[in-house]
Amino acid sequence: MNFKHLHYFWVAARAGGIVRAGEVLATTPQTLSGQIKLLEAALNCKLFRKQGRQLVLTDEGRTALRYADEIFALGRELEEALRRPQREAPRVLEFRVGVADSVAKAVAYRLLEPALALTQPLRLIGSEGRLGDLLAQLALHRLDLVIADEPLSRRLSVRAFNHPLGRTTTSFFAAPALQARLHGAFPHCLDGMPMLLPGASSALRGQIDGWLARERLSPQIVGEFDDGALMTAFGREGRGVFVAPSVLEAEVTAQTGAVCIGRSHELVEEFFAISVERRITHPAVTAITEVARTGLFEV
Repeated sequence: MNFKHLHYFWVAARAGGIVRAGEVLATTPQTLSGQIKLLEAALNCKLFRKQGRQLVLTDEGRTALRYADEIFALGRELEEALRRPQREAPRVLEFRVGVADSVAKAVAYRLLEPALALTQPLRLIGSEGRLGDLLAQLALHRLDLVIADEPLSRRLSVRAFNHPLGRTTTSFFAAPALQARLHGAFPHCLDGMPMLLPGASSALRGQIDGWLARERLSPQIVGEFDDGALMTAFGREGRGVFVAPSVLEAEVTAQTGAVCIGRSHELVEEFFAISVERRITHPAVTAITEVARTGLFEV
């Protein structure tokens, strides 16, 4: 079996198609398709089948992918082990993390901080982006972990696993000048007032829309933000009532001068670590999940 052909198959399976894999490998779809056919001939089975306009893995393809995952993971470990000088200082553990842009930066820091407390030297390489893009990088093993505010959907053809980290309720904040304009008790004081909300891509947004409808509240939505930090910046200037995880109440009030005007226990944000490992073995991921599950989000 030609391992170059296996690598082409592995990238195509993880990238979700021949065209996208060609872009990753900087080769033409025709060349890539030909190399995969040679692998299929060597293995005497079909690894992909057509489903409409898409290629999906056959049962044999899924088996081959599982073995390919292990083969190339071991290959990376071998390369790292042999490239290190025999008598050098302790190896620096590289930890590549993607954080979904809908996750509050302060929450992301709290989740990742335990990894930095490891006794083994660690280099954290962090990136931010849309969850779908980060999962594609995870599937190609360019990330070790993705932090998200929603679990991996079964509808996505990404072989990865959800590790629940915790949950927090949601608090509402207003700058002092805006707070003075509020009338009545929470949450009825929100009716007719300017409000800043998470964008439609946020897992929390649908909950908020439903909650406002149930409470028969009609605030004036003056801004929607995919970036929670940007929403907080507008809220600090009094442009509208804004929301943040209740676990960050003290931090938000200290940094923005805003006042917490109420909390909803119906609006719950959940956080997940998503990895290609069902059983966690990476020491940084182990540290993150253990600390998160022992009360990090209790408020």
